[in-house]
Amino acid sequence: MADTMTTAPKTLDPAKPFDLDRLLRPRSIAIVGASPDPASIGGGVLANLELFKYAGDLHLVSRSRGEINGRPCVKTIGDLPKGVDVVILIVPQVAIRDSVLACVERDVAGVIVYSSGFAEAGEEGRQQQNELAEICRKAGMAMLGPNCMGYTNYVDGIPLTFEPVDLRGVGERSRVAIVAQSGATAANIRFAMHSREIAVSYVIATGNEAVIAAEDLVGWLIEDKDNAVVAVYVEQIKNPQKFLAVARRARELGKPIVMLHPGSSERGKQAAQSHTGALAGDHALMQAAVRNEAVALVETTDELFDVTAILARYPSPPPGEAGIVTNSGAIRGLCFDFCERVGLPIATLSEEVHAELTTQVPPYVHVDNPFDIGTTGFSNPGIFGTSTASMLKDPNVGIVFLSHAGGSPPMQIKKSDAIIPVAATATKPVILNIVGDDYPLDPTFMKAVRDSGIPFFRSPERAMRAMAVVMNYAAALAATNDRAPEGERIGKLPPSGLVVEYEGKRILTDLGIHIPKGALAKSADEAATIAADVGYPVVMKAQAAELAHKSDAGGVIVNIADEAALRAAHEKMYASIAKHKPGLKLDGVLIEGMARQGLEMVVGAKRDPQWGPVVLVGLGGVWIEALADARLLPADISRERAIAEIHKLKASKLLGAFRGQPARDVEAIADVVVKLGALMRSEPQIVEVDINPLVVYGEGDGALALDALFVVR
Repeated sequence: MADTMTTAPKTLDPAKPFDLDRLLRPRSIAIVGASPDPASIGGGVLANLELFKYAGDLHLVSRSRGEINGRPCVKTIGDLPKGVDVVILIVPQVAIRDSVLACVERDVAGVIVYSSGFAEAGEEGRQQQNELAEICRKAGMAMLGPNCMGYTNYVDGIPLTFEPVDLRGVGERSRVAIVAQSGATAANIRFAMHSREIAVSYVIATGNEAVIAAEDLVGWLIEDKDNAVVAVYVEQIKNPQKFLAVARRARELGKPIVMLHPGSSERGKQAAQSHTGALAGDHALMQAAVRNEAVALVETTDELFDVTAILARYPSPPPGEAGIVTNSGAIRGLCFDFCERVGLPIATLSEEVHAELTTQVPPYVHVDNPFDIGTTGFSNPGIFGTSTASMLKDPNVGIVFLSHAGGSPPMQIKKSDAIIPVAATATKPVILNIVGDDYPLDPTFMKAVRDSGIPFFRSPERAMRAMAVVMNYAAALAATNDRAPEGERIGKLPPSGLVVEYEGKRILTDLGIHIPKGALAKSADEAATIAADVGYPVVMKAQAAELAHKSDAGGVIVNIADEAALRAAHEKMYASIAKHKPGLKLDGVLIEGMARQGLEMVVGAKRDPQWGPVVLVGLGGVWIEALADARLLPADISRERAIAEIHKLKASKLLGAFRGQPARDVEAIADVVVKLGALMRSEPQIVEVDINPLVVYGEGDGALALDALFVVR
């Protein structure tokens, strides 16, 4: 079906922009490889368009047929009129390049390539894909794919996919837009939304993203006023900085982005590469960066479905904690355990709301959160609504969870009659769960719930897991207004490469981070003078930029008690360095006072070429590797947020009074975090910082950086 062209046309213009309006809302479409068989790819696309009664110009290209379903066919792409909005290329992989070139000659605005065998198949396929991308970019021709399933635009009734799709309207309620690299995942998100009677506006499967990537499409979709939320599945974000800019714009517009991004495990990264040819980056860095821009990051497909459903109804959840109402003591008890497990905090009720709830139940009912109304609902079904309204009033509550046993069909309807009017006017999310797995519920009840738009679950645990993500999203939204300012420039930086420790500590001193008293000595006599000033015992450290691991070469000697021991240590150290690193010239030795014991932490920073700078905080010494107990934080994190994140460490108990040790100066740790973050934003040449250990003392006694590693670009 492809025209046999072997050279790119001379009219390519590298300055032409892509027109996503014409790609996604085309008024003219051509199917290259059209077929009358709906079971074939070309026939499937045609069948979908006819089912949706596509009203634009539809052109069919077939070398073997003169007409299909009463529609005339042309033989080649060259026979198409100029300026078709979208051409669907259903041709063998080997013919895609020539077909794309032919589309450029006909001034086509966009192409969709379903064919596989490109970057996901290996290096040769990647090179072929890169060539296609270059042709399209120079021509300003948008390409969706290759290795994709196309899209369905429900708003305009344009299904450009070969999978069978149902004809559905978009209604008047909030709509979900879907972008996924995986065609099957795109379809599954659509199924999940439609099963909940949630309208879907667009379903776009991006495949290998040779030209048009997820961030391009999300940026386009959030500008549609009728889209409430965008659900995203990606295995690689091609342009991280553009994605972060899109996330900021989405936040301005009040449009949540819910994203599932596999690749946290080593095998997960490998799967992403084999599936879409993605060159996976550092997953943890990605998580820190996108969460800082208030992207709702989920870990499972269930969470993707559930969080999207909640935010479609409540796109601007306020920060707060969970208020829970149930009619089961068992559910109440389980909620305590499960909320703690998934990180969903349960609110402490205000005195006013506690008093109000007390009036709604008999005197023998214990009022607390979770609030168990017991059997009160049998005599007073209105309590299902009044208790919800009371919870919503509480300033500590950001989300309300109603988890009930269903009861008889009449009782189910009484529940919905009481709850739905309250939920209809709520600005805080109200989540309804009827326990009982797949046990059928009354059809009238189910219709009322679906028509109301209230997020509905059959599993309390699944609901609470999604609620935890929604509350984290609400907190992230609020935190976007709490950013630390950028730091000042620190003056001349050391030369490119690994920075010797004493120079690194000079940088820390400039930042106001405390280091042990000491100085660089270029001889044994200088070392003795410095040690006398510092006071024994002292530590001696060999100093050279090429000596990254001093201890391995005998370059660290601690607890030097007096001058005689110091001179002996000096001689021993130089001999050891000469043995382990022949020819290495030391800058000298760093003499410092021995620090008193405290809790060893590590604070570091890293500049990722794609995602930018992040700061790390965790348990120090060897424990950070042994326990993997660390948190990656955005470089613009505020002091208050840093304190909260430090308390989320697995070893956070060690920061409080523990086994006779005093509570630690967490504020001092947070100060170091904020200062390093400010440094990374003000000094783009700094690639990496590692303060390990940072010894932390009791509350008010501060922290001391015992070692400092800097890498400068």
